[in-house]
Amino acid sequence: MSKDRNCACPVKKTSIGGQALMEGIMMRGPKTTAMAVRNPQGEIVLETFPTEGKKRPAICRWPIIRGVVGFIDSMTFGYKCLMRSAEISGLEELEAEMEREKAEKKAAKKAEKAAKKAAKKGEAVPVAEETPAPEVAEPAPESTEAAEVTAEPIPENAAAPQDSAEETPAAKKQESSVMMNLIMVVSVILAVAIMIGLFFFLPSFLYKDVMEAHIPNFPQNNRFLQSLCMTSIRMILLIGYMALMLLMKDIRRTFQFHGAEHKTIFCYEHGKELTVENIREERRFHPRCGTSFLVLMLLVSILIGFFIPATLNKWVLTAIKLAIMPLVMGLGYELIKICGRHDNWLTRIIAAPGLWFQRITVLEPDDAMIECAIAAMKEAIPEDNSDQL
Repeated sequence: MSKDRNCACPVKKTSIGGQALMEGIMMRGPKTTAMAVRNPQGEIVLETFPTEGKKRPAICRWPIIRGVVGFIDSMTFGYKCLMRSAEISGLEELEAEMEREKAEKKAAKKAEKAAKKAAKKGEAVPVAEETPAPEVAEPAPESTEAAEVTAEPIPENAAAPQDSAEETPAAKKQESSVMMNLIMVVSVILAVAIMIGLFFFLPSFLYKDVMEAHIPNFPQNNRFLQSLCMTSIRMILLIGYMALMLLMKDIRRTFQFHGAEHKTIFCYEHGKELTVENIREERRFHPRCGTSFLVLMLLVSILIGFFIPATLNKWVLTAIKLAIMPLVMGLGYELIKICGRHDNWLTRIIAAPGLWFQRITVLEPDDAMIECAIAAMKEAIPEDNSDQL
């Protein structure tokens, strides 16, 4: 085991962060954001674009407020990258193929039922003609110069053909973009609704209507016990949710890409060359992880819960918990920022619960995943060293 792996003080602390995607990784630097995803042919597709966020008002950079802004930005931008990675990796094509197979099976069952019904009546069983599969049109050439002319010469006085072939893909692309944005909005609304129900209302219901109401000699209206029990319930629900996600093959691979992201950032912070061999030796648990952020939010909510009256009913309690969420986000962000910038006994204690929890969400990657992380990281690193914390 190398000294760099156990090094408590990296050569530098970087502000570059990332996110695991479907068959790829996104790295977000101070100036450039890069996304590296493997397509169905096994090739790494690299896309880069300027990092947004520099034009925000000064208030968005204030302590606490910047945590809320950063959380919302990470959620929306991360979801867009996730959808784009699904498109590149061929996941959307796979889903479309599954839908076609489902439609074919449904049509076959319908024809079978019709045949059985006709046989019972003694009628001749109609032979269903197989509907030929629609021919897939050859994709139009990207450039008119590269197109091969096979038609007869066009007369000089002939009218110029309409550019319907070019307009149709553009219209389809625009329609697809609108649909993608609609899906994103609906998905975010559903995710927020599930989060409120699972992590806010359910703990309040279990504590107020189950524990206090039905457990004999259970302490009533105890602020400390209320905050501790409700946060413990949330922690158990979160662990159970993550454990169930590990049963899905695609999610396990995403968690492996998560590990590749962390190892690559560590390798860069230790000043080593970004190679598969060097990155493989690095740790996979990083203090600036989104998983650690969630755990810190739960811990902060325990402290804030001490100041919430224990005599409130579950509806008012849930509403108050939702109202203080921005404060919880902001404090969690500031804590994780401190842990990422400083390394001492206090920050290690603060970061310890999140690092432990990463054993569920951050798995050991393979070399192909590390290659994606390297490709994205090299593009995200600024030339002027502006990522230094």
